[in-house]
Amino acid sequence: MEFVKDITALEALYGTPGAASIRKVARRLTPLYRKWIMASRLCILSTVGSEGVDGSPRGDEGPVVLELDQGTLALPDWRGNNRLDSLRNIVLDPRVSLLFMAPGSNNVVRVNGNAQLTADEALRARFEKHGKRPATVIVIEISEIYTQCARALIRARTWSGHDESEGLPTAGEILSEMTSGEEGGAQYDQEWGARAARTMW
Repeated sequence: MEFVKDITALEALYGTPGAASIRKVARRLTPLYRKWIMASRLCILSTVGSEGVDGSPRGDEGPVVLELDQGTLALPDWRGNNRLDSLRNIVLDPRVSLLFMAPGSNNVVRVNGNAQLTADEALRARFEKHGKRPATVIVIEISEIYTQCARALIRARTWSGHDESEGLPTAGEILSEMTSGEEGGAQYDQEWGARAARTMW
């Protein structure tokens, strides 16, 4: 099997990008990009660091990010598993990418930029929910914003409404497999709902 290792060879396989794919790029929030991002309750945060890359889903009850100004977004780090993969990467390498999605829309909006992590009390307080505050907030300086082609979500039937989860392994089953049965299993899955409800924020 041969692999493509040259940019010229790569571009020869695809041709030039369409004019619209270049002209749609903004460097700051525009009224319509702002409207789209503020409607999103889910984004995927991608980071890179010395130990590798990470992609982490981030979700919220309302807008998943807060606009600090036209060129800056704030993303709260709500409670998770404390692996801190994304946060470690940001401390070591500020480059990030955010992929914003909205239920029902096959369009996706991407934000690329540089991020810093803060535990600033005043900023954390702006995200307070149910008496809880995020431990830290990721502050993203926007480099570029653009819409992503809808074809991927259309092909995947992402918002088709069909539940295709039947037969998938559960988190408890995977944990049991990875620990040779020492952890996880049916009890882990049974307790997850109540545990998540207690620790959502």
